[in-house]
Formats: sequence, structure tokens, C-alpha cells
Amino acid sequence: MNIYYLILVLPAIVFSLYAQFKVKGTFDKYSNYGNARGLTGAQVARRILDSNGLYEVAVVPTEGSLTDHYDPSKKVVRLSETVYYSNSVAAIGVAAHETGHAIQHKVKYAPLHLRSSLVPVANIGSMAGPYMAIFGLMFQVSWLAELGILFFAAAVAFYLVTLPVEFNASSRALLELETQGLLNYSEIAPARKVLNAAAMTYVASAITAIANLLNLVILFMGDRDRE
Repeated sequence: MNIYYLILVLPAIVFSLYAQFKVKGTFDKYSNYGNARGLTGAQVARRILDSNGLYEVAVVPTEGSLTDHYDPSKKVVRLSETVYYSNSVAAIGVAAHETGHAIQHKVKYAPLHLRSSLVPVANIGSMAGPYMAIFGLMFQVSWLAELGILFFAAAVAFYLVTLPVEFNASSRALLELETQGLLNYSEIAPARKVLNAAAMTYVASAITAIANLLNLVILFMGDRDRE
């Protein structure tokens, strides 16, 4: 373990773990608060989608906890069962957030399309990039290390582009909840806290990715200086 890992990566990992703990704790806390209208996550998602003309987008339950997502290829909002069937303020916030992505898809929100285009290379970069770089450094194969760093940089770009996508989806969600009266004034604040906590996990992922990239770049530059 090098000194740069301790300085750059380790604090980022600690922050990432804190962010995951925070989002789970916040979601669990507000899962005990039912909304005044008694609407479930599925009902709220359906209302928001329909009010935006997205009648063709399905809302379905999926297994797991906090596995909620919008699938643009199949035009499906998948909500975890704890969100789909729940009438908690936390569930409403999460459900509305996923419809925010569907609205982004409809209006051709540029960062969403950019993120989608980065998925293939980002998947390769996040999985293979660091190993290519490390093996290249270990065996002094400069071109392999450089290629690995470039691949991983594409994954970092994906994490960075994800930030405006997620923040924008949350903003759209809160606007829909408020303007349509799906949550009352006192319920908006807890929903915002849930979404802010979730956003922190994306920030943490981006910071961790950047820290890992910087670590690899510093090691690569140091290796070149020794040649």
C-alpha cells in the first residue's frame, strides 16, 4: 500500500461508507412516516408519469432494497418492494426521483444521454482499467499502464456525468411532488432529506473514482521518472 493510496483513496472510501450508512439511516427513519394522502410509491410514480404524458412507461416492483431505477431501453420504472407498496414519505421521494429520470429521457436531457453513451466504455474501464494499469506498472509495460489509466478515466467521466443527472432528477421529483400536491408542505422536507442523502452516495462514488485515478496517475508518472 503506497502513501498516495493512504492520502487519496482511503479517506474517499471512508466517506463512501459514511454516505451509504447515511442514506440507509435516512431512508429507514422516514420509512416510518406515512404521507397524509395515503399514496403508495407506485401510485405516485404513475401519477407523475401520466401527468407528463409518459403513459407508455410502466411501473413495476423489483426485488431487493434500494434497487430502484429507470430502464430507458425498456421504458420501465422499477421500484423496490419497500418503495412500490409503501406509503412512506421516503418511498414517495424515491419513486418520484425515478420518474424524474423518465422525464429526463422524454425531454432529451443532454447529460442523461451522455451518461448512457459512456456506459459500455465505463463498464470496461471500471472493471479492467485498474488491473491493466497495475499490471503495467508492476511489469514496467508503460503502454499497458497508460491504456488502463485511459480506460479508467472513462469510468471516472461516467461518475462525474452522473452527478448532474441525479441532482436534476431529484429537483424534478420535488417539483412534481409539490406542484401536484402529492406531498404536503411538511412532508416535502423529509423527502428532500432522503434524496439529498441518496445524492451523497453518488458524490462519494465520484470522489472515490477520482482519488483512485489520481493515485494511478501519480504512480505512473513516478514510474516514468525512474526510467
